[in-house]
Amino acid sequence: MRELVVMGVSGSGKSTVGAALAQRLRVPFADADDFHPPANIAKMTAGHPLDDVDRLPWLDALGAWLDAHPDGAVLSCSALKRSYRDRLRSYCPDLEFLHLHGERHVIERRQASRPGHFMPASLLDSQFNTLEPLAADERGLLVDVDQSVDNIVTAYLAGTATSEEN
Repeated sequence: MRELVVMGVSGSGKSTVGAALAQRLRVPFADADDFHPPANIAKMTAGHPLDDVDRLPWLDALGAWLDAHPDGAVLSCSALKRSYRDRLRSYCPDLEFLHLHGERHVIERRQASRPGHFMPASLLDSQFNTLEPLAADERGLLVDVDQSVDNIVTAYLAGTATSEEN
C-alpha cells in the first residue's frame, strides 16, 4: 500500500470516502482540515479563500504526515492545483490521488447537508475556479461522487473510474 490523497472541491465527500478507504485498507487516515492553522480557518470562516501563501505551510505539514507513514496512509485534501499536488509529491514521490468529481448541483446539495462546517458554500465558486484536474502524468483516478461511498471505494480498489479517467 502506498500513500493516497482523496482530493476534490469542498463537499465532494473527501473525508467520508477517505475514512472508508483507510478503514478498508487498514491504514491511518487524516483529514487535511485538521492541519489548518487557526488563521486559515478564520479566513475561510469569514468567506475569504486561502491564497498560495496561506497554503504552503499547511501543505508542508500534510506532506510530512504522509512521509511519516511509509507503509500506507490516506489523506483527504482538496489538492486543487497541480502545484499543491507537486508539493505533496515532493514528500512522497509515488503519491496517488483519487479525485472525487461531481456536478455543481450535487456538490451544492452535499454542502447544504453540512451545517456548521467552517468552509462556507459561498467559497464553492473559488474552489471550482481553482481546480486543476489530474494531468495525464499524475498517478490517480477520477470518480464520480454521485454514488454510494462503498461504490466509490470499490471503484478505487478495482482501479476503475466511474467517470473519465486520467
